[in-house]
Amino acid sequence: MSNNATSFKSLVDQKLVRSGEKDKVKELLRTRLVECGWRDDLKALCKDVIQSKGLEHITVEELILEITPKGRAMVPDTVRAEVLQRIRKVLSDP
Repeated sequence: MSNNATSFKSLVDQKLVRSGEKDKVKELLRTRLVECGWRDDLKALCKDVIQSKGLEHITVEELILEITPKGRAMVPDTVRAEVLQRIRKVLSDP
């Protein structure tokens, strides 16, 4: 990630924290992911990976490295849009 992207992410994070909205946005995301079945799908994916590689042959870190990109790709566009809309609203408020 470039320095500009890192700086922007840091500024967004600071604004969310200062406004008191960070925890609310995180809870909204958590709720929507559970409602749409993403959490269950991710758990199933984890089980599949563990079964295919064998419990003795995979570490938690390796599981996370394999699952993270797939999990991010599995987030429904509607959930992404709702969370982004909420963040944009916070950023646009004075």
